Amino acid sequence: MPEGLWLITVLFISVLFIILGTTRLKLHPFVVLLLASYLAGALAGLPLESIAASIARGFGDIMAYIGIVIVLGTIIGTILEKSNAAIKLAELVLKLVSKRYPALAMSFIGYIVSIPVFCDSAYVILSSLKKSLVHQTKKPSVALSIALATGLYATHTFVPPTPGPIAAAGNLGLDDQLGLVILFGAVVALVALLAGYFWASYAGKKYTTSEDTETFTQNISENIKLPSATKSLLPILIPILLIALRSIATYPAKTFGTGFFYAFLDFTGQPVNALLIGFLLAFLLFPVFNKETLTGWIGDGISAAAPILLITGAGGAFGTILKETQIGETIGNMLADYQLGIFLPFIIAAAFKTAQGSSTVALVATSALIAPLLSTIGLDSLNGKVLAVMATGAGAMTISHANDSFFWVVTQFSGMDVKTGYKTHTMATLIQGIAAMVTVFGMSLILL
Repeated sequence: MPEGLWLITVLFISVLFIILGTTRLKLHPFVVLLLASYLAGALAGLPLESIAASIARGFGDIMAYIGIVIVLGTIIGTILEKSNAAIKLAELVLKLVSKRYPALAMSFIGYIVSIPVFCDSAYVILSSLKKSLVHQTKKPSVALSIALATGLYATHTFVPPTPGPIAAAGNLGLDDQLGLVILFGAVVALVALLAGYFWASYAGKKYTTSEDTETFTQNISENIKLPSATKSLLPILIPILLIALRSIATYPAKTFGTGFFYAFLDFTGQPVNALLIGFLLAFLLFPVFNKETLTGWIGDGISAAAPILLITGAGGAFGTILKETQIGETIGNMLADYQLGIFLPFIIAAAFKTAQGSSTVALVATSALIAPLLSTIGLDSLNGKVLAVMATGAGAMTISHANDSFFWVVTQFSGMDVKTGYKTHTMATLIQGIAAMVTVFGMSLILL
């Protein structure tokens, strides 16, 4: 069997093993992902002595990236819940939108927040708000969870200053045309958002999660004392604002200069530091400072974070093994030989994304691969290059599954099992990618 075809088969076998292991065999996702990593590495022909090292490195890398963020975000969420601040936040959102459309509100919140903030971190930060809305509106958890996830995902792959689109634009010679990339990206991302929202609304009618049945510790009652809106907003709003300002400050234009203010934003806007500040601001929500709050509430948050950390880390290990097999590069090189026009960057990026899990890697690798091919496929004009970035972004969201840390963040913070995650979140990213690519193709018919 040709090497490329065999590597695709390895990917298929690994994903099938994860699905069957968690659904039919009822194994814990951490164990299944760990075994799948060994299976994929062995079948792909990686040196046996290096498989364990790659798994450990992948686990460690993803923990370095988002581990502390998950812990701090989970603690903040626990404090928001136990202090009744989550109810206050939900009331604020429901004042702005009808109770009939909380999922649409979550989609647009995600759309805006994910421009400066990585979708993994943003989902962790916003999950407590989403959970409170589920219980206050009695809308399906899947609908709000997927609406938030797809809203975050929409701008993540299309709109700078998110690193992936910036890198892709740079690889295609658009360093001085980022404004045009942002404009096109905002339009395509809006279509992706709507596609994700309509799918979320449909999926919410078919699937349930543990959030739909669990007993919420908070009930709306006139007897419940709610914290102020300001205190409730600060632990969520300040981290998002700091991360956003850091994205602006570290941009090549150096909008805030290079002095003290720049250094301040560069430090406080790092996700770990921003979430730590949010955690400290959450202390304002404590009714009293005693063992129950300082140890109990925080301890509950840490306990809730533990399984999420393990599963996310194992997902990172699985993704690293697939990267080591170079499945994405193999598929990309195979596809580069075909004359597919505007669809070439989409298909290559989708192959990279599906194979190794990272949207940013898919954007960077695909843009570098197609850069010398732009004239051949008719995309060497200014509009052509921008549309190539858009097509690459559409592919880079297709699809999110077990080797993507965002898949595990969404499922674990939404009470979904793996099977439901594939049927809802994974399918949503496929629909988003296709909808976005159809939009890009339509734009190409007009602008090229």
